[in-house]
Amino acid sequence: MPEAKSIFDANLLIVDDEPGNCALLETVLKGAGYRNLTTCTEARQVEGLHRQHCYDLILLDLEMPGMGGFEVMGVLKDVENDYLPVIVITGSEGSKLPSLKAGARDFVRKPYDIEEVLLRIHNTLEVRLAHQLALSTSQQMENLALHDPLTGLANRRLLEDRVRMALRHARREREGGQAAVLFLDLDGFKQVNDTLGHHAGDLLLKQVAGRLQAAVRGDDTVARLGGDEFVVTLNKVTGEEDASLVAQKIIEAVARPYDLEGETAHVTTSMGIAIYPAHGHDAETLMQGADAALYRAKEAGKNVFRVAAAARRGSAREPAPANRKAANEGAAEESSSHADTRRNGRGRAANDGI
Repeated sequence: MPEAKSIFDANLLIVDDEPGNCALLETVLKGAGYRNLTTCTEARQVEGLHRQHCYDLILLDLEMPGMGGFEVMGVLKDVENDYLPVIVITGSEGSKLPSLKAGARDFVRKPYDIEEVLLRIHNTLEVRLAHQLALSTSQQMENLALHDPLTGLANRRLLEDRVRMALRHARREREGGQAAVLFLDLDGFKQVNDTLGHHAGDLLLKQVAGRLQAAVRGDDTVARLGGDEFVVTLNKVTGEEDASLVAQKIIEAVARPYDLEGETAHVTTSMGIAIYPAHGHDAETLMQGADAALYRAKEAGKNVFRVAAAARRGSAREPAPANRKAANEGAAEESSSHADTRRNGRGRAANDGI
């Protein structure tokens, strides 16, 4: 259960059209140790106040002129989808059951029994804060399940979903939508680990992650597969030249020096590119094609990118090399990464803030 300190730090709103009733409850709650109290005598203001302040509990008078408590609870359900943090204040015995059916957590009788009021508020807040804690824990667990714990980037599971989503969007485009997968790893990362230690290596990976995110648009996806392997998914590219401009921007960003707590390190990146639909029609094929092209970029001397060979008709996928250290022919079918990608063309320019 939440600690008592958490309960007394909860954010409470008292709603009653009689200022004297608001003042009485405020005095009682302050005397009990509650620190964050707001009062309101106008029922129509409750929704806006709750949207702004996200109260942990609302003490709501049921019988008010103009807009009654039942109507207020109906409006609040648009703000709180799964848990209505309301204790109803009522002097009518017949209103208790309808209030609970309308979503109230509990009720307080008029005239007030102070001990009962404090107990009901404490118990309701205990449940409310426990619910919030459970929801937060669930969100954290979901985040951990979908993101790399070191860099905060998407992990393989989330990446696969994002690639499939990008392909669905591309297929819906009327004029031949395209998407791209960029598979890259770092040249020289092992040397950083060996000479400066794993802590420095972790710092470098975090900085690389930041540079990759800065090099692409908000609706693109950057993922870390593990070690020094990263994948970037580009939505809505116009073709090979468009993806190549992004690749060159990434290469230049990664090559800048790294300050690792006073130590300067240098790494570069090699990259393979596969584009839908030219190099495959599904996520697995594109990943394999980009991985194979990455191997060929390594063979070409590193700090460059290569584009995958066109998909063969009648074949669902282009096999990636089982080991990038193994020999692999076919460089003549690849595209280079240097001066040609620096020119302006249709699609993204290198300084577009992609």
